[in-house]
Amino acid sequence: MTKFSEIGHAKNVANFSEIIDFCKSYGSDYNPSKESIQIPNLETLLINSQTAINNVTENLIEFTNATSTRQNTFNPLKKLFTKITNAVAVTDATKNTIEDTKSINKKIQGIRITPKNNTNTTTKETDTTDKRNISTSQQSYDQKIEHTNKMITLLKTIPSYNPNEKELQITTLETLLQNMKNANDLVTKTYVNLSNSRIKRNQTLYQENTGLYNIVTEIKKYIKSVFGANSPQHKQITRMKFSPLNK
Repeated sequence: MTKFSEIGHAKNVANFSEIIDFCKSYGSDYNPSKESIQIPNLETLLINSQTAINNVTENLIEFTNATSTRQNTFNPLKKLFTKITNAVAVTDATKNTIEDTKSINKKIQGIRITPKNNTNTTTKETDTTDKRNISTSQQSYDQKIEHTNKMITLLKTIPSYNPNEKELQITTLETLLQNMKNANDLVTKTYVNLSNSRIKRNQTLYQENTGLYNIVTEIKKYIKSVFGANSPQHKQITRMKFSPLNK
């Protein structure tokens, strides 16, 4: 599916504003009986369209900022978990506990838990194995939150885990975990707002019969009927191009 550029929507609204100005310039010659293309209704539609465009722009900025914040919040995890794993290794934790921390660290690093088959021969069986290995890296944000939670829970079971380094201390890690959850939740919230504002914009601009795109078509028909197909007025209107919404 081809995505319609945000610029394309804004261009449609800008051209619609220009068309209204032309209609006004025709004075009493522009006097349609159809209410939807009368000047007051066109001006209302223009305001609604501009508002819809602005809402999308504002929500897109908020979503972009939220994704950047989440990225920055999660970025330190790989180095941090390596330090945690090394710190656990010098405690009196059991061998199994040390292995568990290594396992969680590998998931954060995106390392395959099962070693990849390095043979040069490619078969359906090895392809399937590789896909299964790749899936164990568990690199989604939700999964990283879960890995961090598991690591903190595991660290709490080690009585001798009491590092002097603040970034490795459990209270610091708990704060980090909460920040990760908050950052992830904000991305979800801002995406919902962005998606809903795009739906509203698309309805305002492209709804059948009432949307800006359809109204422009009706205006062009009216201008053609009043001034003629070869009239300068009709040419003024038809020279402006409007893009439909790609579905």
